Amino acid sequence: MKKERMDCERARTLCLITTLARAGHFPVRETEKEAWYLSPFRSETQASFKVNKKINRWYDHGEGIGGNIIDVVCQLENCTVSKALKLLSTQNPSFSFHQLPSIQLPDSDGSKIKIIRTTKIRHAALRQYLKSRYISLETAQKLCKEVHYRTKGKTYFAIGLENVDGGWELRNKYWKNSTSPKTISIFKNGHKKLIITEGMFDMLSLLELIPNIQGTHDFLILNSTAFIEKALVQFKYYDQIDLFLDNDGIGKEKTGLLLKQSHNTNDNSHLYDGFKDMNEWLIGVTKECIGQGIQDVFLLPQKQSCFAPDGCKEKIK
Repeated sequence: MKKERMDCERARTLCLITTLARAGHFPVRETEKEAWYLSPFRSETQASFKVNKKINRWYDHGEGIGGNIIDVVCQLENCTVSKALKLLSTQNPSFSFHQLPSIQLPDSDGSKIKIIRTTKIRHAALRQYLKSRYISLETAQKLCKEVHYRTKGKTYFAIGLENVDGGWELRNKYWKNSTSPKTISIFKNGHKKLIITEGMFDMLSLLELIPNIQGTHDFLILNSTAFIEKALVQFKYYDQIDLFLDNDGIGKEKTGLLLKQSHNTNDNSHLYDGFKDMNEWLIGVTKECIGQGIQDVFLLPQKQSCFAPDGCKEKIK
């Protein structure tokens, strides 16, 4: 216990501003006594995270929390004090919160997005955002990363889905955007069946409901219905295509287009009738009810949907 107390005492003497810089967070304004940051714990446009240089402590006015250098590392890395001390140890000079080299994206104006780093999803605000979409952290980790990026002189973070050309779809509670180049995302699991959705949260919804679906299907996420032609190129590699496109006008139009291309293509949008897409359905209907119904479709694809009007599975006679 004595050694851990000494480690804590030594850690508290480390410069908080330097440590935040190593993690990719820099002040947006600074005086002799304090530094103000966009909160590293959530996406925001006005700095609410303050570091008091004199006492080497921080306070996040948006969250109503504060503390010392150990506390901020625990929050950033979602880890224990013991792990935070290990990261801060002078015996671990490479500590950088898993920061990756910056990637300059080829945008042409001041709104260009620069990826700073990608990590496993850890941030409390992003975990809460996933929870609001009824997606577990375990499910999200299968396809997505936590992406920190800079645009218009400010730093943000989001749930990120990488596409086949190295661009990113970025989502958080306040922002929906993408980097260049924008195109489809494909996850090849070595199967002859393919699922196609429009967005990342539709695919995550399917994974949430049927965790073992990676054992039977490859995944293709359009990221925009403008990339239907790119999806069609993939059809020749699969014996079965399962469509889960949106229940709006454009979704129906693109579903019809894809159905014409192959007799092995199935439209599953009837499963979430009355909802715009899979994720809206997942949020709006009891998981236990719809989960079993979805599994019926995949296990017995020749059967029609067996849902009652309230979305729950009917007893088959």
